[in-house]
Amino acid sequence: MSFKDIPTTTIIQETRHNLHYAKRGQVLEDESFAAVHGFEAERMRARALLTTEQEKKLLRRIDWHIMPLCALMFLMKNLDANNVANIRIMNRGTDQNILTQLAMNSDDYNLIPYIIAEAPSNLFLKRLLPSRWLSRIMVSWGVVTCCHAAVRNSQGLYAARFFLGLMEAGMFPGVILQLCYWYRPDEMARRLLYFYMLGNFSTVISGVFAFAFNGVSGKGGLSGWQWMFLVEGLLTIVTGEALFFLLPDFPSQAIWLTADEKAFIEARLPGNSLNPEKRISIWREIVEVMKDVKTWLFTFCWAFFTVGTTGLQFYLPTVIADLGFTTIARSQLLNIPTAILTISFIVFGIWADTARIPRPLFPLAFMIIILACYSVLVTFPNTGGVYAASILATSLASSWYPMMWPWRVQTTSKATGSAFSIGFVNSYGQIGSAIGPQIFRSKYAPRYQTSFGVAMAMVGMAILTNLTTWWVTNDVEIETRKLKRARLEASKRGEIVLDEVDFDGSHGAAKDVSGIQNLEHGTTSGASINVVGSIRRGSVFYQQITTLKKA
Repeated sequence: MSFKDIPTTTIIQETRHNLHYAKRGQVLEDESFAAVHGFEAERMRARALLTTEQEKKLLRRIDWHIMPLCALMFLMKNLDANNVANIRIMNRGTDQNILTQLAMNSDDYNLIPYIIAEAPSNLFLKRLLPSRWLSRIMVSWGVVTCCHAAVRNSQGLYAARFFLGLMEAGMFPGVILQLCYWYRPDEMARRLLYFYMLGNFSTVISGVFAFAFNGVSGKGGLSGWQWMFLVEGLLTIVTGEALFFLLPDFPSQAIWLTADEKAFIEARLPGNSLNPEKRISIWREIVEVMKDVKTWLFTFCWAFFTVGTTGLQFYLPTVIADLGFTTIARSQLLNIPTAILTISFIVFGIWADTARIPRPLFPLAFMIIILACYSVLVTFPNTGGVYAASILATSLASSWYPMMWPWRVQTTSKATGSAFSIGFVNSYGQIGSAIGPQIFRSKYAPRYQTSFGVAMAMVGMAILTNLTTWWVTNDVEIETRKLKRARLEASKRGEIVLDEVDFDGSHGAAKDVSGIQNLEHGTTSGASINVVGSIRRGSVFYQQITTLKKA
């Protein structure tokens, strides 16, 4: 990489926070380094290559190339989950055996292979190109979705649901992993919120589809639910094929980026970010992930929350119909406010995503409100109040996940370990999805008071686990917010922050540097200056810097 035609600059230290900066759009001088190995030195230089405006434009281009495709994948995935809930009340009086089996035990057959195959799937994605692996996932699950239309008995249904879970496994954590190659952890929140916001239109689309296909039942000798599976399966196959050609894999392989832009994207990521070219011991990192208490805390938080909320999400169309609001067909449309409210909560999360509010506070507040809604569902006799509380609780539950994922991502470290831990939390945390719907059995209808009581207990456990996780990860969370604020302030001055958060303490003790310009005094000090300061364990770059000679 050549920097000949770009002005040079030196490392600047700001004494108040003891952070280190460089002027944007310029190249760090060789005298600013000491004992820095080639790749890291080049990476430090590349980090200061673009100005603030150039970086913003570049990120917008990346967003347009990646985020619509990721949101489309999530939308298609959610359509299947929403269909199972909607199909329960389609064609009541016909196909009763198939519909009953689809509503109850078949979900277990879907989740078991999904849970088992989810974490290993991310390891394949890391080894292969994301566009190929994610395309394979979508095409294969689209084919199996179409096969649901041919089901004639419970055995066929169980087989179809089993293979659907197996084929779908890895889509969502694969998308999360793909974003880690392009964005910093503090940037993930906003992208995931957009991702969830667009993906949650699946509830609107699914409700409209259910209403429409319910009206064409009997056409071509197929029931409405069969038409729904067939059409949406074909749409998934087409989407998967398009993904193969359109989804960018890694920055280094993007033909729409210049060499400088590729270097800048990779350099701006933290030192513990995923490296597609890095080959290390897979099993060693997996063992480290399994020994990490954070892995289990996040997994249990996911599991408790899914037990307490997926039952209501799964049965919401049935609950609405059992409340006797309107006809079964129109009750499908009453599910649409859930999606609209969910999108509103996600938009609020985007607006409130600042570096001053602790990230764990958002999911914690959502869970407390869900508990309040459940208390209404247990005690309130009014039908309208039950409907309103059900919609609010379901919307908050759907909004909880985009608030949690950035928190989880910012506490991971190392390439393969990150890939495995993301898949592990998403898969085994979904165990609650198999248990939750069983709480809302028909014998508890129409008020489901016992079901909501159990769900309240599970959400309460999730709150306790959330608080414990916050306590364990508080240091990293504080440092991440502090560094994000510093980046925002530095961008206004036309500078880039060179320090990083050490998420796992692997960087060791901080090294000392001298020959660094002091922002307060405007001079160069010959004394040794500690690099870390408030960023406790030091930067991956400065770890390699010893002592500079005064020029």
